[in-house]
Amino acid sequence: MSEPRFLCDEMLQRLGRWLRAAGYDTAIATPGSEDHALVARARAEKRWLVTRDRHLARFRNGDGRIVLLDANETTELAAELSARFRIDWLHRPFTRCLDCNTPLLPATPEQWKQVPESALALSTDARYCPTCDKVFWQGSHVRRMRHTLENFMHGVWEIASD
Repeated sequence: MSEPRFLCDEMLQRLGRWLRAAGYDTAIATPGSEDHALVARARAEKRWLVTRDRHLARFRNGDGRIVLLDANETTELAAELSARFRIDWLHRPFTRCLDCNTPLLPATPEQWKQVPESALALSTDARYCPTCDKVFWQGSHVRRMRHTLENFMHGVWEIASD
């Protein structure tokens, strides 16, 4: 079975970013996207359209690629989606850009120069987004996010903080 690909509507941007953090190919709708356009995009790109919008869910006929979630909080939404898709929150963590969804590449020696010296002592891994032209490294924010992904994986539905 192929790995699920997602399109989160604008209400589920945070969930979409957590799916990206886990390594899932996840598009996030731009604000104000029309329902018909979202459904058409999900179909064309073979994505599951994830929404809390009951009106949008009425388009569920046809190939049924619309997933209506009931929860309100990000952690509850993650739990609900996990139950439906058996999401592996430690799938391929931090391999996609959280901003644009592009797969990250290993940073070149030139790109490593953008990593703060304090971070160099903590990590030997840096990644680069060719679309956003950003360098990402394993700082404290990544440790907190990884802890949250681990919590999601083990059914502890809380987001780590400092």
